[in-house]
Amino acid sequence: MTAPFPPHASFPAPARPGARISARAARADNPWIRRWSGGAAPRFTLICLPHAGGSAGFYRPWAALLPPEVELLAIQYPGREDRFEDPEAAGMDELVGAVADAVVPLLDVPYALFGHSMGSAVAWELAHELHRRHVPGPRRLFASGRAAPGTAVTGQLHRQNDDVLSDELVRLGGTDREVLADPELRSLVLTAVRHDYRIIETHRPPDRPPLACPLHVLTGSADPELGEARSRDRAGGWADLTTARIEVRVFPGDHFYLTPRRREVVATVLRRLDPSLTTGGAHTWPSTP
Repeated sequence: MTAPFPPHASFPAPARPGARISARAARADNPWIRRWSGGAAPRFTLICLPHAGGSAGFYRPWAALLPPEVELLAIQYPGREDRFEDPEAAGMDELVGAVADAVVPLLDVPYALFGHSMGSAVAWELAHELHRRHVPGPRRLFASGRAAPGTAVTGQLHRQNDDVLSDELVRLGGTDREVLADPELRSLVLTAVRHDYRIIETHRPPDRPPLACPLHVLTGSADPELGEARSRDRAGGWADLTTARIEVRVFPGDHFYLTPRRREVVATVLRRLDPSLTTGGAHTWPSTP
């Protein structure tokens, strides 16, 4: 059994600002990464992982709420938007391995992982994969909208027909009904959703030692995905996956509570990352496509 990695491992000293800008821009030129914020020499990196069927663009509005000390890297899964023709990952291991390949060159400052719904499981797996590669662990892990891997209830929605899958998206909220009413748009959305549901519904996490970073569980008060889990365990099983402190924060709202509560969610992330950080007044960084 390998030992859990330290949450505050040392990082290399940053390069001088001028060199850092060009180097980071070059290293972030990757189809898996969308980069929308961060000053010349950010102190922290926030890596955000989308929900099933979601895209990196889900996190783009966060950029306006982040200070220049925080660089936002949102992950773009294949099979959607500008990556529609890119081959989909065969499973969780392949997906996480590709994400790790993309982010490792950018982890030269302390970083945090934020994942929503399926993204929370991807974030947890990513933390373990980075540990396997001997990369310093995340400063914090934020798990939103899903019970812990191995605890979350999974089904066979990826095997269901389009009508059943559409009904599930309506149940969870977050998908415009007009999108699902348009045959072409509906086909594009359901293709990505079905692929991601297959990954998360066939994910069988192996036994591993717990992480050593603080873990923050964020949920919506009326999230249909977590109602049963919260009745059994307020932390949704996440407390068993770290040796550090666990915190649970419940926001008003459903599964996609973090859209109307965006400012509050970002403020929570920043306070936990470093109490000196505040929302607003972000320096706009040239974005990747």
